Amino acid sequence: MNQPISRRTVIRSTLAGGASVVVGAVLPGRPLNAVQNEATAKADPKVRGPFPILSTPFTESGEVDHDVLATQARFVAWGGCPGMIWPQSGDSIDLLTMDEKMKGMEVLAKTARSLPTSLCLGVQGNDTQEMLAFAEHAEKLEPEAIISRPPDSGKSEEDLRQYWRALAAVAKRPVILQTTGGVAYKGPIPSPELMIELAKEFPHFGYIKEEAGDVLKRMRTSIAAMPPVRRVFSARGGFHWLKESQLGSEGVITERAAYADVLTRIWELQQSGEAPETLQDVFNKFIQMVKVKPGSLRGANLYIWKKRGVFKNLVSRDYGAGKSIPASPIVSELKLSNEQIAEAEKRFEALHPYLKEATPNLATSS
Repeated sequence: MNQPISRRTVIRSTLAGGASVVVGAVLPGRPLNAVQNEATAKADPKVRGPFPILSTPFTESGEVDHDVLATQARFVAWGGCPGMIWPQSGDSIDLLTMDEKMKGMEVLAKTARSLPTSLCLGVQGNDTQEMLAFAEHAEKLEPEAIISRPPDSGKSEEDLRQYWRALAAVAKRPVILQTTGGVAYKGPIPSPELMIELAKEFPHFGYIKEEAGDVLKRMRTSIAAMPPVRRVFSARGGFHWLKESQLGSEGVITERAAYADVLTRIWELQQSGEAPETLQDVFNKFIQMVKVKPGSLRGANLYIWKKRGVFKNLVSRDYGAGKSIPASPIVSELKLSNEQIAEAEKRFEALHPYLKEATPNLATSS
């Protein structure tokens, strides 16, 4: 890849590369074989581990709160995660305008320059033209990676192939392919064979966020194709992360950034192979936390964001009837009952042994 290399990138690459030599040789309960070692050696060491997706914060009036978005990025870095992603959730892909998404990318790119955490920007669209507009904008911002889901208008695997080939011509950095589309997507699940084909064709492809269909079977197929497949990430809220890591997934992409420090602890325990009982305990408590009701990403998750001093409110933009995308924003504020708050507090308290100390002031510095 021909791209400018900043001093920050060199430092990150050196540190991450060194870490790969130490901990990359062993997966939890499963040694890497020679083929996987080769794939690990060829993969970008910065694109590995937990990459939480940031939730979009809003002001009381329903505008994107870019200051809080930047604070959220600093929180994820403080939590120790090696990477972060935005825009990728429905609250940012479907319910924001193109201008809002592009401005958010700019804010995060500026914020990330002073952070040790890799930034991955989401580039997708209704069709190839819209996706390329985001991809070209993201490339100018020089994140460590980009991620893309299938086009909303895609109807066949050939549509997906041509869409991602167009992206490959623009992207100059690692590209993570997401195997699920958005609420408007009615096309096929991209097959592992397509993922492998694209990885062979384009050396900066081969990073897969696997979350569709028979995930375990698909993971086995992709991992058996390393290289050219470079990295397979778990997803699906992280609920199956431990089991999938035993197959060879090397990280997780999940919209649970409010637990960045917990995700980091789980990852570190996976990589060390030590204290398996501790790993199981923190993972179980994490799962119980994210299962708390209301369980949507704009549910109790928002309460935790505010509790941790990052979000200022519990405001969201909502889909219309039948998960439709409204012509103008529908703004609401989450109201939790005393019982719901008590349950969220109880489960969060159980996580305390695995949380970092009280969150510092993240408003203007990391």
